[in-house]
Amino acid sequence: MHNISQSTFYNWRSKYGGMDASLIARLKELEIENARLKKMYADECLKSDILQDAMTKKW
Repeated sequence: MHNISQSTFYNWRSKYGGMDASLIARLKELEIENARLKKMYADECLKSDILQDAMTKKW
């Protein structure tokens, strides 16, 4: 084989089985985009929480 364990091979096969190279590339692009959007969402939630806290405090 290619110096990978059998469990790694079967995990990859279960995830990518039946996909051609273009579909795998597209999946990777979507995973990267999803990670970027999740980070963006987390940042916006943090900003919103900070603004809410600032608005509720009495000066």
